[in-house]
Formats: sequence, structure tokens, C-alpha cells
Amino acid sequence: MPRPEVLERIKTAEREADEIVEEAEADREERIAEARERADEIRAEARREADELEETRLAEARTDIDARREEILSEGEAARERLAAAAEDNVPDAVEYALTRFEEAVHAQT
Repeated sequence: MPRPEVLERIKTAEREADEIVEEAEADREERIAEARERADEIRAEARREADELEETRLAEARTDIDARREEILSEGEAARERLAAAAEDNVPDAVEYALTRFEEAVHAQT
């Protein structure tokens, strides 16, 4: 093979190699960009799911808190009614005790 022809084939091979390298680099950059975009999508989806889970858990906690609050209020109301009934039962004894003490005080002064 003559020397100019060999040189031309070498130049052609080098151009082809350069094109292959450029294509590979472009492909690599494209794949990196796609991977970054996909990673952003995954992070955004994970963030949405986390927000939804947080809202669900907060709603459940609020429901539990409201139920417990109602239970406590109901127990308090029942205790108040028991105390009021017990106090009501003691009114005659308290009145009698107060009258007795008053009468004793009046007699002690006379």
C-alpha cells in the first residue's frame, strides 16, 4: 500500500475514533442528565409520599386526641356529678351541724 494511502486511512481512522469518542461523551452526558432528572423525580415523589404520610398520621393523632379528650371530659363530668350527689346527700348533716354550732355559740353568750 502506498504511503499517502496509509496516511489517509490513519487520518480516517482517527476521525472515526474522534467521532466515536464524541458520541460516547454525548451519550454519557445524556445518560447523566436523564439519571439526574430521574433522581429529582424520585426525590419529589418521596417528598410527596412523606407529606401524605405525615398528614395521615397527624389526622389519626388528632382523631385519637379528640377521642381521649371526650373520654376525659366524660369521666370528669361523671366525677363531678358523683361529688355533687355526695355533697347534696351531706346538706342535711351540714345544716344540722351549723345550727348546732350556732345554738352553742348563742347559749355560750347568754
